[in-house]
Amino acid sequence: MNSAKVKTPRNCESCEFYDYDEELDAYVCDMRLDEDEMADFLGRNTGSCPYYRFYDEYKSVHKQI
Repeated sequence: MNSAKVKTPRNCESCEFYDYDEELDAYVCDMRLDEDEMADFLGRNTGSCPYYRFYDEYKSVHKQI
């Protein structure tokens, strides 16, 4: 049996590191990406981004409850 690893689709808009830059007036990836990673980001090929972390704006609220 072949155990293929299933890739989870990644959407930059839901990533913790995707943030609005007022100077650029645009949303950007806040991670320091190397040349290949930046090419993937700009080409919207982010399905295998090693830095993706789901942003949960209610994370701190869950800890308080």
